[in-house]
Amino acid sequence: MPAVVFKDFSYAYKGSTKALDSINLTIPKGSFTAVVGPSGAGKTTFCLAIAGVVPHYYGGSLAGQVIGDGQNTLDSSMCALSSRVGTVLEDYESQLVTMTVAEEVAFSLENAGLPRAEIAKRVEQVLALVGLRGLEQAEVATLSGGQKQRLIIAAVLATEPAILVLDEPASALDPEGADELYALLGNLNKQGITIIVVEHDLARIMPYAQQMVLLNQGKLVIADRPAQVLTHMWQHDIFSASIPPLWQLRLRLRQAGFELEEWLTDEEAMGELQKLISKKEVCRSA
Repeated sequence: MPAVVFKDFSYAYKGSTKALDSINLTIPKGSFTAVVGPSGAGKTTFCLAIAGVVPHYYGGSLAGQVIGDGQNTLDSSMCALSSRVGTVLEDYESQLVTMTVAEEVAFSLENAGLPRAEIAKRVEQVLALVGLRGLEQAEVATLSGGQKQRLIIAAVLATEPAILVLDEPASALDPEGADELYALLGNLNKQGITIIVVEHDLARIMPYAQQMVLLNQGKLVIADRPAQVLTHMWQHDIFSASIPPLWQLRLRLRQAGFELEEWLTDEEAMGELQKLISKKEVCRSA
């Protein structure tokens, strides 16, 4: 069973034009999917549709379906959907509602009526998972931005969702915090959780993404392996500037007739470029 399926899905907020238009897409279970595109492409609405926030909270008009973890989002309440789809918003601090770290993780579990022993067990497990063990009694206000982001993820994971959707999760983090966050998301994905992330920094997402979804003006442009999507983006000026510099170099070299292996990290890129330089030097010496 796929994690998420969009079937001819269109949506418009009240009094506005379509934010998403005729989306057909399947996101495999257990995958790591990056959602990319220029400002106004519909990326946030895409996330909200998976979580059922659109249309349950915002209203508006829609056509088609979104199936998340086997459940039509229109047939379930937001509360029921939240147990299947965990959502971390770009303004993550607005999701923090309690005073201490342990209370934040326990909050949704208490509302769900779980036994105290089960709540304590889950709080311990998820705080260890996100690297916040030992901070159970720390005040939320004293945490760094990266720690708050991980706390939100812990609170979401405590409900044991099959899908984790994050909208620009690293936008307010410094480079070190962003790297730590994506390492955490990569580990969660290895444990079987489907990860769907909106991200503008494609270099940061490349080491983790197995699928990339490119949106523009509410429409699905292409969904494929990251290398294929970047190749498509390279052919269109509206997208090409957002391609990571080393990938731009790879695509330019391809145009010049040099084929290089795909790379995910800067280290892999430098390795491939060094191989190319070595080959050129051998040819010159010959």
